[in-house]
Amino acid sequence: MSSRDISFASFNLYNLQLPGRAVYGDTDGWDTSVYERKVAWTGRMLARLAADFIGFQELWAGEALDQVLDQAGLAGSHEPLVPPGHQGDRIVCAGAVRTDMLVADPEWITEFPPETVLKSTGDDPQQPAIAVNLSRFSRPVLHARIRPDPATPVIHVFVCHFKSRRPAEIWRERDWYDRDVHGDHRTALGYAISTIRRTAEAAALRVVITKIAKDTAEPIIVLGDMNDGKASNTLNILTEQPRYLGPLSTGGGDNALYTAQTLQEYRSIRDVYYTYVFEKQRESLDHILVSEQFYDNSSDRLWAFKEMTVENDHLNYDDHKNSGTCDHGVIRAAFKWKPARGAPGS
Repeated sequence: MSSRDISFASFNLYNLQLPGRAVYGDTDGWDTSVYERKVAWTGRMLARLAADFIGFQELWAGEALDQVLDQAGLAGSHEPLVPPGHQGDRIVCAGAVRTDMLVADPEWITEFPPETVLKSTGDDPQQPAIAVNLSRFSRPVLHARIRPDPATPVIHVFVCHFKSRRPAEIWRERDWYDRDVHGDHRTALGYAISTIRRTAEAAALRVVITKIAKDTAEPIIVLGDMNDGKASNTLNILTEQPRYLGPLSTGGGDNALYTAQTLQEYRSIRDVYYTYVFEKQRESLDHILVSEQFYDNSSDRLWAFKEMTVENDHLNYDDHKNSGTCDHGVIRAAFKWKPARGAPGS
């Protein structure tokens, strides 16, 4: 394996918090024995993945991540990325990266960029005006800059966790919710609010990405729990729906992102990719998206797609609170340094 090769993983930790510490409304948190099982299982999974960069969602305590990396045997090779001064009182996006790859201090993007204006008077006379008053990510987005080898370009890595599809609990609203008026409609209204929030977050992150990728050759990776499927509007906003070229074609979208799921499907006879199970429905909510520098058929390719794996056998059992497993599949994508002839940065 070349030192220029690289691999990425995305891992929802299912509320990794120190034992006895509050998790949302559960003030007692994890029992010590369950926490020990979580650390052991998560550590084994990380050791199996052996990814150069791992993006995490639903981390509460940085100390818990330290214990997991130690359990995995990665404490000496990987540096944890946790917001400075984080007190473990909320969930964050975090990471772990091979210590020789990090080239700058990571940042957590909290505010939407100012270009994210979500209002319109409509594009035909029948449409009423619309305005979405959102300016922050629910979970700040981790932005790290890494370089697998001094001879490769710097890669921008974003770790995100968008609003879940669970309906917003509007019955908690005191200034407008009326059970007699809204009670029969709270599920529909709650789903709509969650969708609007998730859509806005996807649009804001897309603005951040475009400001880096447009008319440049800077490699970008976006990974995380996006709480939506490959064909969803959420993913369409993030990827800008690039055309996947045929085997003899070369090109690639300057501003596009390509899903590792689709790249793997091209190598497979059938699609068996899922990362979440709800009401017996298997869905893909966790994704790794890559810029054209990681797309085989791009004339600007630097890394060729090698493989994608999904660890999801634990989803066959709904016992995560006792077994120490997480409630999402864990995904990994690997890329081999293989620049296209004349590609910028090669």
